[in-house]
Amino acid sequence: MEYFLQQLINGITLGAIYGLIAIGYTMVYGIIGMINFAHGDIYMLGAFFALIAYLAATTMGGGSVAFGLMAALLATMLFTSLWGWAVERLAYRPLRGAPRLAPLISAIGMSIVLQNFTQLTQGARVKPLQPVIHGGVTLLKANGFAVSLSWLQITIVLVTVALMLVFTWVITRTPLGRAQRATEQDMKMAALLGVNVDRVISTTFVIGAALASVAGLMVTLYYGVIDFYIGFLAGIKAFTAAVLGGIGSLPGAMLGGLAIGLIEALWSGYFSIEYKDVAAFSILVLVLLFRPSGLLGRPEVEKI
Repeated sequence: MEYFLQQLINGITLGAIYGLIAIGYTMVYGIIGMINFAHGDIYMLGAFFALIAYLAATTMGGGSVAFGLMAALLATMLFTSLWGWAVERLAYRPLRGAPRLAPLISAIGMSIVLQNFTQLTQGARVKPLQPVIHGGVTLLKANGFAVSLSWLQITIVLVTVALMLVFTWVITRTPLGRAQRATEQDMKMAALLGVNVDRVISTTFVIGAALASVAGLMVTLYYGVIDFYIGFLAGIKAFTAAVLGGIGSLPGAMLGGLAIGLIEALWSGYFSIEYKDVAAFSILVLVLLFRPSGLLGRPEVEKI
């Protein structure tokens, strides 16, 4: 039981990171009906810039961890938001009226460009970071095994929940959210009614990239090692989470992220860690076979 609880905590933490990335997928799909396959590499860029910004901020701030983390968070969100805007402007907007396959291929090409750009500028070797948030609480100790919950894990879950609530409120209660829902329902009619469709879509990409940057900072702090290829696998898993929860649904994206995180953690703990990805994607296949709309999606696929 103690080991199961520890794996449960680890799975929830990992699932929170996947959920943040998955929200970016589901927001873009909810607006333009396309999957942004460059989104995982935006997350990877966020992780790299978070590492650089943290090291620079702590150097300028006299070694203050709190100052370094806050500065890294703000700088990373700004940096990756610009990249999100650039991806929409270069890979999607020129192909707005093209067949659906064209922007999909363009997004995959942008993903390859971002990977190679990072490899050329930062090198192919992994980049390490020493732990910066130490300590935690011991929840249970029995049979020589202690169930621990670190302060970093608590921070990751709390930040994820807070961002989830904020952006759910933005989508459901603000003029931007109404414009996004109008654009999703009928882009041409929304434009005729005065909605700046291009601005709404660009803002959606920017918001998704900002959330991915937070996930990039979290994964850098949590694992302490990153490389230029982490965006591909994490992006595919986050896409899996979005589909699993019901793509187009913000709560579904978070639920799917938690499900994927728990599946990985429990499979790694009780079976073979080498096949944890196979287990996660197998669940996706089963969901697509028996409930193609996802866990929280309606049969016609729920939108934002």
